[in-house]
Amino acid sequence: MKNNLPIIALDFASGEETLTFLDLFEKERLFVKTGMELFYQEGPAIIHQLKERNCDIFLDLKLHDIPTTVNKAMKRLAGLGVDLVNVHAAGGARMMRAALEGLEEGTPAGRKRPSLIAVTQPVSTSEQVAKEELLLHKPLLETVVHYGKMAEECGLDGVVCSVHETKAIYEAVRPSFLTVTPGIRTASDAADDQVRTATPSFAKENGSSAIVVGRSITKAENPVEAYEAIKLEWEGVRR
Repeated sequence: MKNNLPIIALDFASGEETLTFLDLFEKERLFVKTGMELFYQEGPAIIHQLKERNCDIFLDLKLHDIPTTVNKAMKRLAGLGVDLVNVHAAGGARMMRAALEGLEEGTPAGRKRPSLIAVTQPVSTSEQVAKEELLLHKPLLETVVHYGKMAEECGLDGVVCSVHETKAIYEAVRPSFLTVTPGIRTASDAADDQVRTATPSFAKENGSSAIVVGRSITKAENPVEAYEAIKLEWEGVRR
């Protein structure tokens, strides 16, 4: 994953809404994230439409099932030509290895396989939820770092984590390991349903490999201006 643009979360209900939004950016090259809502509505067709617009694509389906099922699913996803896919680290080491094997086997000859990352804990998960609802007996940060180490040992390219966990993860894994961080908000935005949020500049200062930004751009009065402001802040340009 070489492109270091902010990743725009296309959290729209339909392909029509998505393409109307992308029309605002004319021919600018974008890195976008297609999640479950959009993919389940439109299927692989939306991926082909995004590729026609020269977008880099993070297909965010968070696979979590038995190893065989995940392996077979990854073989199919590998042929879509996306740049980044993910699984849940909570599926365990066997499942993550099976995902990587499926991705490698399904990638067409001569094409680079998509990068594979593992979700540690969603940024909506608080310490209280982790303890009382998920029954995690370890602190949330310790669990996230453990998942990161396990993902690296399984040969994955990185993790999805909160910005607040990147420094601790990099104390345990190689520098080239990816930390893709959602929950990005500008200083004036509401956190909504996310708990462990941060600004683009905070993400940069704390070593994130990539940031994922949704409502701060898609719900902005002027999405193009919002995107450019976040892009500048992510690049370290202060206004």
